Amino acid sequence: MIRIHPFAALRPTADHAAEVASDPYDVISTAEARDRAAGKPRSFLHVVRSEIDLPPETDCHAAAVYERADHNLRGMIAAGTLVRDPEPGLYLYRQIRHGRAQMGIVCCVEAEQYRSEAIRKHEKTRPDKEDDRTRHLLVTACHAEPVFLCFRDRPSAGSTLAARMQADASSAPAFDFVAPDGVQHTGWQVRDAAPYLVAFRQLDLLYIADGHHRSAGAERAASASAQANPRHTGGEEYGRFLAVVFPHDQLRILPYNRVVRDLNGLTSEEFLEQLRNVGDLRPSQSGEPEHRGTVRVFVSGGWWSLTFPEASIDRADPIASLDVSLLQNRILAPILGIGDPRTDTRIEFVGGIRGCDELAQRAATGGVAFSMHATSPDELLAVADAGEIMPPKSTWFEPKLRSGLFVHEFERIPGAES
Repeated sequence: MIRIHPFAALRPTADHAAEVASDPYDVISTAEARDRAAGKPRSFLHVVRSEIDLPPETDCHAAAVYERADHNLRGMIAAGTLVRDPEPGLYLYRQIRHGRAQMGIVCCVEAEQYRSEAIRKHEKTRPDKEDDRTRHLLVTACHAEPVFLCFRDRPSAGSTLAARMQADASSAPAFDFVAPDGVQHTGWQVRDAAPYLVAFRQLDLLYIADGHHRSAGAERAASASAQANPRHTGGEEYGRFLAVVFPHDQLRILPYNRVVRDLNGLTSEEFLEQLRNVGDLRPSQSGEPEHRGTVRVFVSGGWWSLTFPEASIDRADPIASLDVSLLQNRILAPILGIGDPRTDTRIEFVGGIRGCDELAQRAATGGVAFSMHATSPDELLAVADAGEIMPPKSTWFEPKLRSGLFVHEFERIPGAES
């Protein structure tokens, strides 16, 4: 049984929403954040990338960075840029990119359900990134950015959650704007939260789509707060974290492509001959492969299409059957010598949003680029259901959730930060 919780959101007024909303902390660099926030005092980048307001030589993980984030957040509240709703509630958040919409429920979910794996993950997390998110949470005493979750939307009482959301979105929105990247962002307050609370209790699982480090940091912050609080009851806000929860069939997953800087000592002709031993290799145009089991390859100025033999793929294995696994196990490791793509400096990963022209440019100086077929939402959930971990850089979600539109505050417990 999944439990979601209303919360009294800190959020911008309708007039300020477009100014406040920012890229999430983990998709842009400090330099990019500094440029995008220049001359924009209301940008939420001053909270999630607060090092931009400190000297350039400042370590991004210095205590002053987290303290500045808290200072900037309190300043936005004092200035009326962010306003606290008087009562807890649920919200709807819709994004439209290239005519395709996804709508989710903005709520709080429980750290305990993350621990029990009722909220399932599919990626490994790095301790240093967990440390960063945990410190940011505890110093600011808020969840400043939501985790991107999803669920299988099965009919209940003759309707689906997607249908209910669509009906509730007929009212006047709390905000509605188009971001610089062309994505439209619209939000609503839910008038009656009870049907959503009941409907989610019919679910057994939620899945992390994007935000594994935020989720892990939220669990660590919740545990630290509970341990430091001698009056802990289990109902505190710090035991919950902010999420937007979407029906899984609305998700748009883009491929995560690969570029290897050299051919591991092979000539391009030798490399292509090796590929012919792997599958059906044919000249091709650039672009994303049309179906799974196929990868597009750019080498020596031209594109090729490589299809792995379907009979050689164990579709019952949710990990081995992924295209990124087929590429790693049949080409990257045995032919190009990329044993561990997490640590090998010869490989780089390029989000699918950047397109194939950029792949060709990056591989133009003697390397090779691989344009992948996107992992599907069903493949992602199958991996999570099996308790497995996706290979590194398997999914790229678009559009990204904007930060600053909803903030969840929790109790500041002395000693939790130590």
